Amino acid sequence: MDGAPDHCFQPDTCPGGAYAARGGGGLTVGLYDAIQTKETLWFGWSGQQHEDAAKRPVQQEQVGNVNYVTFDLTKREYDRFYLNFSNGVLWPLCHYRTNLIRYTREDCDAYYAANEVFADRLVGLLEPDDTIWIHDYHLFPLGRMLRDRGVKGRIGFFLHIPFPPWSVARLLPKLDMLLAGMAACDLIGVQTPEDETNLKGCFEAYGLKAAVEAVPIGIDPVSFRQQAIESAASEEVIKIVDTLDGTRLIIGVDRLDYSKGLPERMKGFAALLKNYPEHRGQVTFLQVTPVSRGGVESYRLLKEELDGLVGTINGAYGTPDWVPIRYTTWPIGRHILAGLYRMADVGFVTPLRDGMNLVAKEFIAAQDEDDPGVLVLSRFAGAAPEMPEALLINPLDAEGMADALHIGLTMDVEARHAAWSAMYGEVSRNTAGSWSKQFLDSLEAISPCH
Repeated sequence: MDGAPDHCFQPDTCPGGAYAARGGGGLTVGLYDAIQTKETLWFGWSGQQHEDAAKRPVQQEQVGNVNYVTFDLTKREYDRFYLNFSNGVLWPLCHYRTNLIRYTREDCDAYYAANEVFADRLVGLLEPDDTIWIHDYHLFPLGRMLRDRGVKGRIGFFLHIPFPPWSVARLLPKLDMLLAGMAACDLIGVQTPEDETNLKGCFEAYGLKAAVEAVPIGIDPVSFRQQAIESAASEEVIKIVDTLDGTRLIIGVDRLDYSKGLPERMKGFAALLKNYPEHRGQVTFLQVTPVSRGGVESYRLLKEELDGLVGTINGAYGTPDWVPIRYTTWPIGRHILAGLYRMADVGFVTPLRDGMNLVAKEFIAAQDEDDPGVLVLSRFAGAAPEMPEALLINPLDAEGMADALHIGLTMDVEARHAAWSAMYGEVSRNTAGSWSKQFLDSLEAISPCH
């Protein structure tokens, strides 16, 4: 699927991937239970760039029943297919940030050419009865290209990010070509009913027929919860918590991306300190934001904006013995984050638009049942329809976020437990494993369309 083995179930970190499963199929690090019983081919980019990539053979590694097959890209393919078009055109389009789109025909051509490379590399590895599961926006056209190469078996596609309505999507040149590529798949999965409606509307605008189903992704709440319990008692987490000097903890965890509402989140926290001065010196906001896609100009500008906001807020409200915002762009291990989620009083999740947002679900899974924290969640996160018991906010409303933070910090334990219990029930019902099973069962029930 990708070149990021620690985050391979999160396709927004890498240029897509495809799975070919003998007699079935499965997915990812977070879904090992779904692939352990199937002979599975995991196929995608190696994460490496070489100028002679076209001449280099695929690399194969067998781990148990999973055959990991990867290949390299050239620097031009990486720059134009991945950075420029996938993340400079499709990502902002799908997140409704049309002002950030930087389209060129050369980048568009490179995107389709790279997908042809994926198809050429993959087709020779397939068996006639393989079920293929393609993942994410980097590989929108791959289904059509595999059909053109004679693939007759079932092909599923899952989009992990939002899909915009026709009024937004039609800004993309050659949208009809992109949709035709998707329509060659037997089933297209998306995260929310809104995404399903939007995508169906785009297909209908071009007279295309395609099966689209909303199948929201989940996590493995049992293992993550156990990890959080163990981590919260670890020396690393205790050391971090001790530096808070007894203040309440608000936590935000996101990779650096303009879809996450990070500047808006900072402004919401600043409004809390302004409008509710009783929290000054009593609460610390920890924001963990690993840098990603540093080669994209909009991401560099976002980092500069965040650096400035953090400095301004800390300068305005901080004291010699209290720093309001602790902000780091260094990645923190998943096991440490699990413990910090458990120790936090508030989880602060404010995307302007998100496919799902698993941080919200991980925060809920990590909580202490007897003294749970409160989730403040953007109503524009894909997780919001599943988690109405969270304190839902509009990230463009700083005062509204401040009000929600204040409510969360002052909510009594009975109210916190009631909200947490309902959300944990949903997180436990709709897991990573049930997501994979639901999609693959739906795909299996469909007769291949070619």
